[in-house]
Amino acid sequence: MRGPRPGRVGIAWGVRARPLHEPAIRAAVRAALLHGGRAGIDVEVALVSDRHLAGIHGRFLGDPAPTDVISFDLGEDGDGPAAEIYVSVDRARAVARERGVEVEGELLLYLVHGALHLCGFDDRTAPQRTRMRAAEAAVLSDLGQPTSARKRVRGGSRGPAVNRKTKKTSRA
Repeated sequence: MRGPRPGRVGIAWGVRARPLHEPAIRAAVRAALLHGGRAGIDVEVALVSDRHLAGIHGRFLGDPAPTDVISFDLGEDGDGPAAEIYVSVDRARAVARERGVEVEGELLLYLVHGALHLCGFDDRTAPQRTRMRAAEAAVLSDLGQPTSARKRVRGGSRGPAVNRKTKKTSRA
């Protein structure tokens, strides 16, 4: 028996350096969506600078501090994607250097984290964080990524916010 068709994962680069191959980006997003029960949705992924993502963070979450990933659930009705994930390549590079890990692994973590938010996972409370970390570890393990020393380093997240204009929910 076959599972649901994988959704389309579009990728846009807002930075010059591309430390991760696009098939790996698609695989990470699809694996997280499958884990979270939303395997068939179409998602647009934007890999951007700290400055760009901080602007989005300020505009939609009211906090202009740099952050690593923000997801927007756009709903499954309509002609466009059901969701968007914005990832800071700059933040991944800085945190990877700080933690002594590869930037590629850090980016995969952010992609998985953002996609899991689209599946209803959250990390605002201790029990939610525990559930999110377990899901991240399971997905990264499925992708063949080491998970033993993974601790999320977050900056400025305040949880979901509703855009007053579009009525769409965002999650950082």
